[in-house]
Amino acid sequence: MLDHLAEGPASAPPLLLGPSLGTSYALWDAVAPELSTGHRVIRWDLPGHGGSAADLIGPGATVGDLAGLVLALADSLGVERFAYAGVSLGGAVGLHLAVHHPERVSSLAVVCSSAHFNGAKPWEERAARVRAEGLARLADGADARWFTPGFTVPRLVRDHRDADPGAYAACCDALAAFDLRDRLADITAPTLLIAGREDPATPPAHLREIADAVPGATLTEIPGASHLAPAERPEAVLTALRAHLGGDARRGMAVRREVLGDAHVDRAQARQSPFTARFQDFISRYAWGEIWTDETLSRRERSLVTLTALVAHGHYEELAMHVRAARRNGLTPDEIGAVLLQTAVYCGVPAANSAFATAQRVLAEEDGTPA
Repeated sequence: MLDHLAEGPASAPPLLLGPSLGTSYALWDAVAPELSTGHRVIRWDLPGHGGSAADLIGPGATVGDLAGLVLALADSLGVERFAYAGVSLGGAVGLHLAVHHPERVSSLAVVCSSAHFNGAKPWEERAARVRAEGLARLADGADARWFTPGFTVPRLVRDHRDADPGAYAACCDALAAFDLRDRLADITAPTLLIAGREDPATPPAHLREIADAVPGATLTEIPGASHLAPAERPEAVLTALRAHLGGDARRGMAVRREVLGDAHVDRAQARQSPFTARFQDFISRYAWGEIWTDETLSRRERSLVTLTALVAHGHYEELAMHVRAARRNGLTPDEIGAVLLQTAVYCGVPAANSAFATAQRVLAEEDGTPA
């Protein structure tokens, strides 16, 4: 089984992060913790890299073999469908999964990667050299291949030096045989391509080729980034991934309308200004796109919790809105009354008194009868 690190709530939408050749899942150290606030982030190591066993692959390995190991990891963790982002070889794994296992991939981000890696010969030569000499000399040149001049991440260079030469060479075999250009149009998952503008290994033209072929794909170029953009320009990569994974915001807006009603949301949108736009996005992305979509609690249960919290803090205008929402979520007036009675014990009688007055008014409006 591939070694991996899981971060974030187990109930959150899963996101798998793939590494590049020669690195470990530490490649994502500056990005994964931020992504884990809204996702179950699972970073994995290539065979013979980081903590993964070297004998998981052998000579003549393919990207399909690596993709199979990733699916086995997902299965072992109970993850059926997932978002995926990968760098270089990890990005190639993502492309393979999106083509050959579309039912498993909800969205795809391909970072500093390609649908082909400049033909088989350079990788065959590198594999032979590594099998004969080991990785020390190749690791000495890692900074020049991976980063812009003057930048380095010592942990990643050390991981390169410590990787198993046989497994590394097998990964080179996989890159040598990889060419998915004729299948790119088959990809149906929402796809983001991220290119490092200074990347000599997979320059922006390689990502543009994918973006042009995959229906609806988008391309982001990151200035000042070479081949390992998540390590060199983590903020830019994080921004691009958040926007791409921001199906949370779109999904959140849909749930917000289902719970609060179109009229309320339309009024909120109409009042939006440049000053409040970020707050409205925050609500849609986090409150509605992550919390209210988490299936651990039903919407009925979330209404119960929300009503209680609003009474406890005296937010009666919000309480009125969520009494209406509770009715949409299936609560009866008697159940709402029982919740408010409970708050009299734990939040205080004056708070419950105001809450009952607010709820009675709203329920009367809902029924069309005088309060």
